Amino acid sequence: MGVAIISVGCNLSPKYSRPSPPVPAEWPKGEAYEETSQETSASDAPALKWQEFFADEKLQKLIETALKNNRDLRLAALNVERAQAQYGIQRGELFPAFRLVGAGSKQSLPADLSNSGRRTTVEQYSANLAVLSWELDFFGRIRSLSDRALEEYLATEQARRSAQILLVSGVANAYLALAADREHLRLAETTLETQQAAYDLVKRRHDLGLATELDLYRAQTQVDAAQVELARFRQLVALDENALNLLLGSPSPSELLPSELGNATVLKEISPGVSSEALLRRPDVLQAENLLKATHANIGAARANFFPRISLTAAAGTASDDLSGLFKSGSGTWSFAPQILMPVFDARLRPGLKGAHVQREIALTQYEKAIQNAFREVADALALRGTVNQQLSAQESLVKAVSETHRLSNSRYDKGVDSYLSVLDAQRSLYAAQQGLITLRLAKLAHHIRLYAALGGGWEAPDASPTTASASSTTEP
Repeated sequence: MGVAIISVGCNLSPKYSRPSPPVPAEWPKGEAYEETSQETSASDAPALKWQEFFADEKLQKLIETALKNNRDLRLAALNVERAQAQYGIQRGELFPAFRLVGAGSKQSLPADLSNSGRRTTVEQYSANLAVLSWELDFFGRIRSLSDRALEEYLATEQARRSAQILLVSGVANAYLALAADREHLRLAETTLETQQAAYDLVKRRHDLGLATELDLYRAQTQVDAAQVELARFRQLVALDENALNLLLGSPSPSELLPSELGNATVLKEISPGVSSEALLRRPDVLQAENLLKATHANIGAARANFFPRISLTAAAGTASDDLSGLFKSGSGTWSFAPQILMPVFDARLRPGLKGAHVQREIALTQYEKAIQNAFREVADALALRGTVNQQLSAQESLVKAVSETHRLSNSRYDKGVDSYLSVLDAQRSLYAAQQGLITLRLAKLAHHIRLYAALGGGWEAPDASPTTASASSTTEP
């Protein structure tokens, strides 16, 4: 005997349509954004792999190490696997679950109890094949729950991609910060050597009666200040290395660490594109959209609760000395036990449906907020990128001017034309200007990385799979 049951029904989930982005269609314009025009040679950030954006081979090796060993990214990947397992469990409820139960006994009968008058052995075996309470999904309740689990799984996958973007950009920023602080350290060492030489010169002049004691102490203060700066940047370099090691998940090889910021490779130019197109491809925005779709599916499940649930239990059994007969046509017995659960008196249904609708509004608000936050991040990065070149150019000019001031002040002091106070002022101004130049060069690279990450660059999009057809295809009943 053969039995075939097909569970079909409608889907009560509301039809999903992507909300309009609550942001302008174009990026901000103005003096701060004058360098954000579309370059013909610029690349689209999401389509640009991080290996192409970061051309420094040392940095590429460090990022690869982080992608393998970073614990935060590993946790994000494990969360994806857990969500995938949950989706598999929820989807499995669409199909019947079978259970096979077997039993056997063997009994020895003495001759006086045997019909044949001889001692015999009696063997008996039984088997039961059962379908365990299979709910017929006529109103799409289980399918809606499956769609919700799918969207939650996809949202978790988007969260993993966001974590990867943050990790890639974080390693790059830590690498550049270490390079800048090492350059600061080298500048502090050079400055200390210069200040020590100036102090020795002033001391000789003091011993000859050509310099005052006040000049000697002023020179001493510059040496002490340079030693403080040297110790400070040694500390910062150590902290930078520790931060980089944490991101890598393992100690960073010394041969891969940068020596100075000047050796950092220029990053590839990227185009911001159109705001609505760029932002909707960000993983965090896609994550919010997946969660919004999940609430649509949840409404379908809540609506289905208003309709009866029909469960079916079918069982086949036999008791035979030969179990092979169970699997032959016509052998064994079948029984069906349908169960119908009526929700008429369940007072929780209407509040549950209302709660599902409220949850959808919450998810919609969070989705719109994610887009707005993304717009601001990109706009800020564009403003920083649009003004940093002007600052850098002015700072380079300042360094040149202060260098000349320092040279002339030293010359005037050596000739006895000016006091040592002018030399001290020039030294302090030169050191501050040189530090500012290093900081701005770091800022230029950091702003470019920030824009790349804000536009969704730093991960490779996977191939489309059939599982992506989810709650977005549901229709209003």
